Amino acid sequence: MDVWIPITVAAAFCQNLRSALQKRLTERLFHEEAAYVRFCYALPFAAAFVLVLASPGGRDMPVPNASWFWNMLAGSFFQALGTVALVRSFAHRNFAASTAYSKTETVQAAAFGFVILGDALTAMALGGIVVSLVGVLVLSVRSAAGPRALVKSGLGRGAWLGIAAGAGFAVSAVCYRAASLALPEGEFYVRAAVTLLGATAVQTLGMGAYLAWRDARALVRVARSWRASIWVGLAGMLASAGWFSAMTLMPAAYVRALGQVELLFAFVAGLLLFRERVRPAEVGGAALVVLGLVLLLW
Repeated sequence: MDVWIPITVAAAFCQNLRSALQKRLTERLFHEEAAYVRFCYALPFAAAFVLVLASPGGRDMPVPNASWFWNMLAGSFFQALGTVALVRSFAHRNFAASTAYSKTETVQAAAFGFVILGDALTAMALGGIVVSLVGVLVLSVRSAAGPRALVKSGLGRGAWLGIAAGAGFAVSAVCYRAASLALPEGEFYVRAAVTLLGATAVQTLGMGAYLAWRDARALVRVARSWRASIWVGLAGMLASAGWFSAMTLMPAAYVRALGQVELLFAFVAGLLLFRERVRPAEVGGAALVVLGLVLLLW
């Protein structure tokens, strides 16, 4: 088995865990503050990871260059834009459609990866991405209307914001891959760790400045939540380290498509742990995701 496959699955699991922990933080923090936690509390772990790799007798560390810097900065910027677009899309009534349209990230990652880096996909891999995307769209629409909600909602402002969010995440994934590939030396996980540290630092400083400008007390509330937030930071760092490492080895479209297994984790957890009622359409959506991933990995 190619090493990027278990790394991606582990990253999806850690991201699912981070999201669950982060959701609990919204009981004591505002949404922007809970989102900031994933960056500022992940930064110490990312720095510690790089220091361990760079310790005497450790791995050869790559020297960042201009290409790495600009791609890392662009990835941080577009990831932030994608997050803002997704949060704003939730303010509209077609919440389910906005969420589902943001899942077009995988197809957009394939397009941007080809344009920016020349990453080409096989016909079967592209077919697997499309099939799994359909399954994800079905799973993303939780309303009683099922996938028909997407059609009825049309391409309103919320849907366009959802598509913009997917585009932001897709471009950021491609830029992060380009940043790691721009480093001239080092194992794939070493280059990924350096890129992760740079991106996390930029996002911590940028979003921290924004929160301080908007409400200085926000940073105080974030600091007081350290007992719970530190676990969000650890899970977030592990997830990001997995994503960055996998995308150093493979095109972003492959990695983000396989990463949709995260929805299967949530689907199975709701079914087995919380005894949630599952509609036939959701079972079909899960089956399509599995089929798409099988085609992708063929």
